[in-house]
Amino acid sequence: MRSKSENPVQQTSSTTVTDSSSAASIDPIFHLIRILPFSFLRPPRLRLKLPSISLPSSNVVFALVLLTYFMVVSGIVYDIIVEPPGIGSSQDPYTGAVRPVVFMSGRVNGQYIIEGLSSGFMFVLGGIGIIMLDLALDRNRDRSVKVS
Repeated sequence: MRSKSENPVQQTSSTTVTDSSSAASIDPIFHLIRILPFSFLRPPRLRLKLPSISLPSSNVVFALVLLTYFMVVSGIVYDIIVEPPGIGSSQDPYTGAVRPVVFMSGRVNGQYIIEGLSSGFMFVLGGIGIIMLDLALDRNRDRSVKVS
């Protein structure tokens, strides 16, 4: 016969073993759902191709940079936020004739839309002139290209 002192020790050791295994598997239905469908179902082999994106040419990048420079220098963001008039007008005190005014007077950091666009165009024209001078000074270019 077994003694009473051996029974609780064996009982506690068996409960600890079952407790550790029961902690890993709380619900038997969860194990069935986790294992059963994948025993006969296989995921499909998808042959997907990643889209290949080619880099734009240098001329496209230059055009985008030049257009962005023009928009920033022209104050397009200012024109969208503040919505100033396109062009102003003033009346001549002697003759009473109304003349167009391009430059906004009386407001610090204010501009008409046409003033911003014309200044942006002049900045871009100056930048293109510097690029043309650089191309004209290139020794590897033909004389006809340098002259033009």
